[in-house]
Amino acid sequence: MQSVAGIDWAKDAHRVCVLDAEGTRLAEAGIGHDEQGLRRLVALLADHGVGRVAIERGEGVLVGALLEAGRAVLVIHPNQARAARPRFRMAGKSDGFDAYLLAELARTDAHRFATLAPDADQTQALRALTRARADLVETRVALANRLRAELERFWPGAAGVFAAVDSPIALAFLARYPSPADAAGLDEKALSAFLARHACSGRRAPAELLGRLLAAPAGRAGAAEVEARRGIVLGLLAALGPVVEQVRLLTSQIAGALDAHPDGALFRSLFRDPKSVITAATLLAEIGDRRERYADGRALAAQAGVCPVAIESGRRRAAGFRWACNKRLREAFGTLADSSRHHNPWAAARYRDARRAGKDHPHAARVLGRSWALVIWRMWQDRTPYDPARHGGLRRLLAEEG
Repeated sequence: MQSVAGIDWAKDAHRVCVLDAEGTRLAEAGIGHDEQGLRRLVALLADHGVGRVAIERGEGVLVGALLEAGRAVLVIHPNQARAARPRFRMAGKSDGFDAYLLAELARTDAHRFATLAPDADQTQALRALTRARADLVETRVALANRLRAELERFWPGAAGVFAAVDSPIALAFLARYPSPADAAGLDEKALSAFLARHACSGRRAPAELLGRLLAAPAGRAGAAEVEARRGIVLGLLAALGPVVEQVRLLTSQIAGALDAHPDGALFRSLFRDPKSVITAATLLAEIGDRRERYADGRALAAQAGVCPVAIESGRRRAAGFRWACNKRLREAFGTLADSSRHHNPWAAARYRDARRAGKDHPHAARVLGRSWALVIWRMWQDRTPYDPARHGGLRRLLAEEG
């Protein structure tokens, strides 16, 4: 058996511990998080014949250097490492002990942890794009909520003129009319001209939009407060506008990256609406392209958090919510389940049966999501897009219905 190592990762410096096959400590050192430090780490591991390294994160420059050096990397969740601490009866906490603990887990429990298998560069790029967009969407929602709350305090009508306060036309309207005083002379003709300048041909007539603005309660703030809140609105617009634009650009980039990916057509085939590109891309990015990663559809369902956890103790048997999972993948499966039940008869039947069994909507969506995980795993393994004509469950349902 080769030597093993554990690395306690940190922002500026890392602690590494090397053990031999018997558990004897061969080396322990602090490694700086710079190019020289990473080279020193790789050399240290090579000098002691380390074949397997345990660490608490599965991405980043440090992990990239380990993989490039040909080391097998075991990613151990911090909760798993924390649960193992009592085995060593160690009081307190130190970086050196944490590195030793990880090395010991790599030596004695390697069979319990999956070896990191990086996806292809295209898949990693798509994952970076989808995760960045998701983070920016969270920022957009937070800023939009803050803007809406600010308008409600002194100009409620402006928050309800358009359907979404962070839509391009709503942002343009608020930039032009950030306070009631700025909109004092706004009439139907002026609003119609404003909409025309911004190429807004919505379903609502200018008269209706103006009616929404005027029908809302009038603000009661004084002149000084209105001026202060006007500045706050302009500041929020300055922050929100670029975020909205970057979300749009990332959406376009994701669509292009998905179409260029070898598995892009496979995941696009799950959706009827071409606008579902983000969910399709997220499924691909989070599942990855390493076919050996999931032994079967049940393993994929567990990773996606759409199947329960069995709880057994004595005579008690129950199924609990699966908290430990890929949250982004679970959200994507939830979106797939919710959209497919509206147009796919098989999905509609699975969802309907779950609801009739007393499950609420989120639970029923997870039940349907688990069924989709089995279908997707088979498609993914065979590299075959979804074809309703080959979907056994759908065929049987249609045959029963005549």
